Parts: sequence; structure tokens; C-alpha cells
Amino acid sequence: MNIQFKKGVLELCVLTVLCRRDCYGYELVQAISENIEIAEGTIYPLLRRLTQEEYSSTYIQESNEGPARKYYRITDKGRECQKMQLAEWNHFITGVNTLIKEEPA
Repeated sequence: MNIQFKKGVLELCVLTVLCRRDCYGYELVQAISENIEIAEGTIYPLLRRLTQEEYSSTYIQESNEGPARKYYRITDKGRECQKMQLAEWNHFITGVNTLIKEEPA
């Protein structure tokens, strides 16, 4: 898939997963990778930025399967951002789908 397509929608994907549940970084990668092929390294800079912009917060939780994990939790500000981005995305894909379904001149 075109990398520019993915870059433009990855933030929406991360915020959407976090709206459903708190996740640690690798868990987010796995959840998104079920539908979109992504590299693990693309998520962590995005998570740092989302935390800096107060769209997410973090906490540490002990794990039975190794070291403690840093979990990401969406904030109210993040939920509002996700809603706005989702509305913009739906408007965008409706326009694109309409355009590509038109009969050639």
C-alpha cells in the first residue's frame, strides 16, 4: 500500500484503538497490523507526539510475562480529536469513492 495513504490515517487508527481500550505500544501495533501493514517503528514516535499533545496519557503496569509495560490511555481531548478526524475521514472517503466511481468522459 502507498505509504502516504498510511501516514495520513495512522493517527486516526491509533486514536480509534485507544478509544476502545488502553494498550501498550506493541499491542497497538498488533491491533492495527490486523488490518493495515505497518512497521513497529512508526507507532512509537506517533505515541510520543499524541502524549505531548495531551491526546493520550501513559501509565506503567506490571506484567506477568516480563518487565512492566507502558500503557497508553486516550484523554477527553484525544476522544474529541478522534471524533473530528473520523468525521473528516468519512467525508474524504465519500468524496474519493464518488469521484472514482464516475464514468469516464
